[in-house]
Amino acid sequence: MFGNRNTDDNTSEQWAGSRKEWHLIEKVVMANTLELRKQRRWGIFFKLMTFIYLFALLWLIIASRDFGGGVIPETTGGHTAVVEVRGLIAANEQASADNIYSGLRSALDHPDTRALILRINSGGGSPVQSAYVYEELRRLRDEHPDIPINAVITDTGASGAYYIAAGAENIYANGASLVGSIGVTAAGFGFTELIDKIGVERRDFTAGEHKAFMDPFQDVDPEERELFQELLNDVHEQFIADVREGRGERLDTSNDNLFSGLVWTGQQAVELGLVDGLKSTSQLARELGYPKLIDFTMRPSPWRQFAREMGVGMAETLVELGITDNWTLK
Repeated sequence: MFGNRNTDDNTSEQWAGSRKEWHLIEKVVMANTLELRKQRRWGIFFKLMTFIYLFALLWLIIASRDFGGGVIPETTGGHTAVVEVRGLIAANEQASADNIYSGLRSALDHPDTRALILRINSGGGSPVQSAYVYEELRRLRDEHPDIPINAVITDTGASGAYYIAAGAENIYANGASLVGSIGVTAAGFGFTELIDKIGVERRDFTAGEHKAFMDPFQDVDPEERELFQELLNDVHEQFIADVREGRGERLDTSNDNLFSGLVWTGQQAVELGLVDGLKSTSQLARELGYPKLIDFTMRPSPWRQFAREMGVGMAETLVELGITDNWTLK
């Protein structure tokens, strides 16, 4: 009897040990299965991303061929050319003077261009770039007297954007468009009290009495403030003179706020002589007799545009994920 009891005890111990081993094996197998599932999911994800990347690459190749291979037809039987001024007007932006020049020249060099519309949607920018385009428009109008060159303001045509529009033969807008802002601004910040509070010593070395007058870590000298104001006033007077030249007697100069920097609706701008009427690009093209619109706007190549948008998209994703708090999009 005692021998059988020992045998039973040994069998029970063996069975308990086997169960522990099986539980351990089961855990190992399940862990490996989960790991394989994760690897397969990541594999699918990366394959999908590769597919999307290759598809985008293929699209860019096709788009690049179209971009350089004649999107603009050689013959149209007569059309209205469109050149857009969109966004910030600055040397390194799409709405730079060079890009706008190129679009204007390309449009006027086309044998079937019968009219040209500068379609504007911009809050302004560099007065220098705007003045360049204004002067070029005036020159092109004299060079191509048989082709009407007009401007159409969509959402906004303010400050430097209106400066450009003033170079056109006529300006049109929507009743709700924002027009005008004939003024000059320069803004900055002063940190003199801040550096005193945090105990920072300012060390500045210059040659020239007024070389550092824009330094935000120094108090503004009254004499330098006056000098800078004279500079702004001079640029403002140039702006006003060109608008007067471009618009002529159409301006309602009896309004003291006309050149104050205020912005007006399209409807108000008509009454002030800043705008000649309320028309869209398509409506104006139809009235000119050439409803077919051909876009001559100079745009970045699809490769450059894709790289820029991809970079911005990645940066925005990193910010949303909280990977960086100091990411700057340019």
